[in-house]
Amino acid sequence: MNAAPMQPGSAAWLMEHGPRELELLFRSVVRDPEAALPDSGVPILEGGGGNHANGHVHGGSALLSPTQEYALVLLDMQGSIIAWYGGAERVYGYKGEQAVGQPVTSLYPSEDAHSAKPQDELNRAANEGHFGNEGWHMRKDGSRFWANAITVALKDEAGDLRGFARVVRDFSVGHRRDEKVRRSRALLGPLPSEPTIAGIISGEFDHILEANDAFLEMVGYSREELLASQLRWSELTPPEYLALDELAHEEGLRFGACTPFEKELIRKDGTRVPVLMATAVVKLAPFRWIAFLTDLRERDRTENVADNIVELNDNFEEIVGTSAALKRVMAQVELVAPTDATVLVLGETGTGKELIARAVHRMSPRKNLPFISLNCAAIPTGLLESELFGYERGAFTGALSQKIGRFEMAHRGTLFLDEVGDIPLELQPKLLRALQEKSFERLGGTRTIPIDVRLVAATNRDLPQMMGDKLFRSDLYYRLKVFPITTLPLRDHPEDIPLLVRHFTKKYALKMNRNIEKISSDTMRALVGWPWPGNVRELENFIERSVILSPGIHLRAPLAELRVHAAEAAGGRTLDEVERELILSVLRETAGVISTAATRLGLPRTTLNAMMKKLGISRADF
Repeated sequence: MNAAPMQPGSAAWLMEHGPRELELLFRSVVRDPEAALPDSGVPILEGGGGNHANGHVHGGSALLSPTQEYALVLLDMQGSIIAWYGGAERVYGYKGEQAVGQPVTSLYPSEDAHSAKPQDELNRAANEGHFGNEGWHMRKDGSRFWANAITVALKDEAGDLRGFARVVRDFSVGHRRDEKVRRSRALLGPLPSEPTIAGIISGEFDHILEANDAFLEMVGYSREELLASQLRWSELTPPEYLALDELAHEEGLRFGACTPFEKELIRKDGTRVPVLMATAVVKLAPFRWIAFLTDLRERDRTENVADNIVELNDNFEEIVGTSAALKRVMAQVELVAPTDATVLVLGETGTGKELIARAVHRMSPRKNLPFISLNCAAIPTGLLESELFGYERGAFTGALSQKIGRFEMAHRGTLFLDEVGDIPLELQPKLLRALQEKSFERLGGTRTIPIDVRLVAATNRDLPQMMGDKLFRSDLYYRLKVFPITTLPLRDHPEDIPLLVRHFTKKYALKMNRNIEKISSDTMRALVGWPWPGNVRELENFIERSVILSPGIHLRAPLAELRVHAAEAAGGRTLDEVERELILSVLRETAGVISTAATRLGLPRTTLNAMMKKLGISRADF
């Protein structure tokens, strides 16, 4: 391990403020507002504010007690370890004096340590506020373990980045358990033919703070009992569903919301009610959540669950793929669509945010009513207010007649505001008022116009960062973020690329009257291996260009473009090195199962074996 330089100013700030932030993060991860260390019984980090040396704690502080499966670490802005607490030694094998000052890359396998992956995780945490992921980490003795890591960016009062708090869990056993839970969770029965959203609840840690009347009726409790703080989630959950709840919590920390799943709730009278539910993380510290529940009692009376499996339907136009990541997004859409809850679609450009918005509308009770969209970034700042709310005749020079705004056009339907992060700060209070009071006035008018609109918003901007920069109102942000859906970048689900390639090839071949029947394995391998920074939109445009260049039955993709870009992005590495790294990564993720890895890469098993032989990949490498 080679020591990395540290910045004393940031280190001092981290050692003063970092322990408290790490405490809040740890409590969110374990879902316990009074999380105590296993041996001491003292709340975590309590009494550990002084007595620091070289960035780690000495003496009798509670910090020295191991946290069993969890490694608690503070990192500076460059990703160097500045504090190393008790559980980290057990998880990684390094003592505090060996770890402090070292780069976090030293905790990754060599192929990841020399890639951009560790820095990319820190960058995403800095941009998004926090970032969760799973992958291979490496102990001091060289052995690997599957780790679940949650990283939170630590910023000072001015909003400047000072470092990171990270909680890492040795998830070797839990990973195998969760794969079994995911497979069992996938065996869902069909949803009821009519929307039957029964419950919307929110809470802090285990405590249910708010619930609608439908949920209270479903579990048999009164509102007085709710207000008396008598409803706790753990008391409503049968023991056999704790693993599902734990998996949902982990997915919420990583993705913002979990894959909808079936479970049962214990009613006050002891009977059980089957539900389909999904939870979303509203705030990480202190841990706040919201959950949507669908009552499945009617379905279970009429359907045999064991004989049915949920299948995708035509409501998801041009959303192509079978990956777990994509199915998670689709399931979230299916769950929230029947409600009138505001949906905030987050994700990079080109990930299909508008397709998600249209799917929400088509699966809602408003599907036969207007779907009105507005790209807030495409309208000049001075005209956006009149586009949203309309104006009266004579409201300004040139206003020769009355104009209806998008809110009125979407009355009783759905309004989709794309690039909502580009709405000017001075216009945000009027938008917030319209959403809260369900009414507004046209520009230049005095009459209040009532509206009934379901709002879906989308952005690729970092709204929490914009709040810190005073560019986006926090009250508007929390009003929009009732149910967040994150569309993942294409590089996070490359197993869907082969299906997308075939879909777009067929689409544009039909449009251009071409007869393209074959896509070579070399072409598909190159397409799967490219990270597609422009996501699905970039892939679609590339395939369209490829179809134009293909007069025969074979798709002739201009792969030279990808090879040039890949070499530049890899810092001068050859294509073979990039391919080797990709194959090793997929093999590790699939536990070395060649057939599964070949499927994810979009290759025949024999082709993958041949490539492994050519690139010198053996079992010892993964």
